[in-house]
Amino acid sequence: MDILEQRLGIPPHIAGPAATFAFFAFFVIKKMGLFTKINHFPVDGKTILVTGASEGMGLAAACLLASKGASLILVSRNVGRLEEAIVKVTAAARNASKQRFTYISADVSEHGYAESVIAQAIAWNGGKSPDIVWCIAGLSTPMLWADPENDSIAATRHNMDVNFFGSAEMSRAILREWLAPENAPAKSGVLDQKPEPKHIVFTASMLALFAIVGYGPYTPSKWALRGLADTLNMELNLYPDNPVKVHVVYPGTITSPGLERENKTKPQITLDLEKDEPAETPETVAERAVKGLEKGEYNIAVSTLGDLMRCGILGGSQRNNWVWDTVVGWVVPVIYFFVIRIMNAQVTGWARQNGHPHVKKAAA
Repeated sequence: MDILEQRLGIPPHIAGPAATFAFFAFFVIKKMGLFTKINHFPVDGKTILVTGASEGMGLAAACLLASKGASLILVSRNVGRLEEAIVKVTAAARNASKQRFTYISADVSEHGYAESVIAQAIAWNGGKSPDIVWCIAGLSTPMLWADPENDSIAATRHNMDVNFFGSAEMSRAILREWLAPENAPAKSGVLDQKPEPKHIVFTASMLALFAIVGYGPYTPSKWALRGLADTLNMELNLYPDNPVKVHVVYPGTITSPGLERENKTKPQITLDLEKDEPAETPETVAERAVKGLEKGEYNIAVSTLGDLMRCGILGGSQRNNWVWDTVVGWVVPVIYFFVIRIMNAQVTGWARQNGHPHVKKAAA
């Protein structure tokens, strides 16, 4: 404060608040990582297993990771698309002569699939487990919950099998490998030197942060992933000698074959509500997700809107930045006061204009 007064000629009644504000601003900026360039997600020379890697975001993420020096194990159902994906990933590699790539055909919706996949991955990788596992495989089957022409319960079970249980089983299989007592690193005698952490990355959705009409079969599966991630994030503190980091990525609408498939069952009201949301390319989403991982973020939103939603629903979840997330979390409920009313009014207005959703209009 004396420096501000003497050197800058700032009056005492201003110097105190100015110094406080400057300290607070410095603290926030420092916590946001703008003064540091530490990469918390180094992948060069690592082996990474990616599910859902034959198309869309999964393929884009695999290519990006290959360009950063990682070896890849691609997991998906369709062998033909996996073979095409291997060609693209190899072409994207930083150093194809040193990196290795393979694929494993598996259906993530099948009970017990993950243990076999991990066993094959370890055998291919010279007896070592993957360093990073990124669960991206997913699908969406939008429909109105009470629509008599669609079985929303069957659709929900399938969405849960792919989106939640597919990721849950994979996380359990790889964590049992990583956390096994015999896999704890040997003590080196170096003071407090910890091994580099493994990473498990879940892929949720912005709809796990804010639900809208038409996604009854889909949204619960992504909310469930949030709950699993939060639970594992605390549980993993039980294994300080086997460090593992958990992350959750929240994409919005992605221009991909998956979007084309989901639009076939998507209700018109849902399409109307989403019409102003810009769709992102798989490459853009993958790049933003990896940037968040490199910053060491826990919950990773890949857009400004998604970040606002993330801050508005954190509850007991780990914060990326306690100051920023808390302040924005205070503001978001005020925004939601208006947004929720506007969206509910849109839905009500749609019903008035179009009539009962289950009654088809006669052809003109």
